[in-house]
Amino acid sequence: MSLPPKYTAKLASRRVLVLGGTSGVGFCVAEAALEHGATVIISSSNPTKLSNTLSRLNPTASLPVTAKACDLGSPDTVEANIQSLLAFATDSGRHPLDHVVFTAGDPLDTPRIEDATPASVMKLFQVRFLAAAMLAKALPGFIKKEASSSVTLTGGTNTDRPMPGWAFVAGVGAAIEGLMRGLAVDMKPVRFNVASLGAVHTELWGGLEGEALEGFVEALRRQTLTGEVGRPEDVAEAYLYCMKDRFVTGEVVKTNGGRMLV
Repeated sequence: MSLPPKYTAKLASRRVLVLGGTSGVGFCVAEAALEHGATVIISSSNPTKLSNTLSRLNPTASLPVTAKACDLGSPDTVEANIQSLLAFATDSGRHPLDHVVFTAGDPLDTPRIEDATPASVMKLFQVRFLAAAMLAKALPGFIKKEASSSVTLTGGTNTDRPMPGWAFVAGVGAAIEGLMRGLAVDMKPVRFNVASLGAVHTELWGGLEGEALEGFVEALRRQTLTGEVGRPEDVAEAYLYCMKDRFVTGEVVKTNGGRMLV
């Protein structure tokens, strides 16, 4: 007689919200959570992308995926938009969330130090830091206050090993990690962690093609021990781990092909 699954069932019937779930890593996290039997809600600032993603996910999902547009790009509307998203994702709090995954981000504009302005630097913080902070503020009442519940933010290796010209992005990454640790303390027992990613080949590289793309990828490969760039379906496992291990909180989980050792 076979025993019921002990590990793959940890997300079964759990309610998972993925912000930035229409492409790249966020899409793969949503897809993986579905494979584990979770109820998944995705959000994006782009309604067309949401519609297209639902058409990709729902045909193979055992439970229907739902979606709501949520623009995180303006400090004037971000709180109201997050409140509306959380109310949608939980049926106004009647079905609280078990897990939240934050992979939302806008294209990075990395100004040179000599060209930086207060506005250009603050823009880097809007989606990745400020929106994550406002999400945490809004979460009580929409997430189960249990050690099994989690919020996973997204960071990157540039925080620990900045690339030339990426000083301000490194600052954003450090702020995200500090925010995560503070939230793990202030919002316990809900768990907060950061999945820190190396270079991952996603749609964000869509502006490159042909030899330009090949050269870019090859340069990144040389910065890893594996000789590869990350695939979103692989690094998505870091988020699954943060959801499934109820004893991990306040931590940075790294997946970067060994870049820190090169």
